[in-house]
Amino acid sequence: MKIEEIRPAEGSRKRNKRVGRGVGSGHGKTSCKGHKGQKARSGGTTGLGFEGGQMPLQRRLPKRGFKNRFGIEYAVINLDRINSLKDMDVVTPEVLLEKRIIKDLKDGLKVLGDGKIERPVTVKATAFSSSAAEKIAAAGGKAEVL
Repeated sequence: MKIEEIRPAEGSRKRNKRVGRGVGSGHGKTSCKGHKGQKARSGGTTGLGFEGGQMPLQRRLPKRGFKNRFGIEYAVINLDRINSLKDMDVVTPEVLLEKRIIKDLKDGLKVLGDGKIERPVTVKATAFSSSAAEKIAAAGGKAEVL
């Protein structure tokens, strides 16, 4: 290393732009803002989505639908799908996720009564439709609410 190779650390020798301090500073008079206009003014920035006075896109498009913040969305499974799982006597949400029968548990698992069940199975879920609970009980199984 030689003395002529020594340089200050990167970014350590940056000066702030001192605007409005006279013509000799190079940043005097209009303070780097050009002449007049909205962007030269104090507080002259436009808001998000501003389109120069034209009706903004978010106001031109129609509003549709409603998303209930307190609504519960279940992952659902029907009885015919449970009946096709021959090797399981106890069906839980964790087992269904592991076997990739349901992709996402969401707010819980709900068992619906579509199809029929022909063997006694213990099903553990967050919710059951009334027909599903009746069919499981009629087959000799149990519907346990988690």
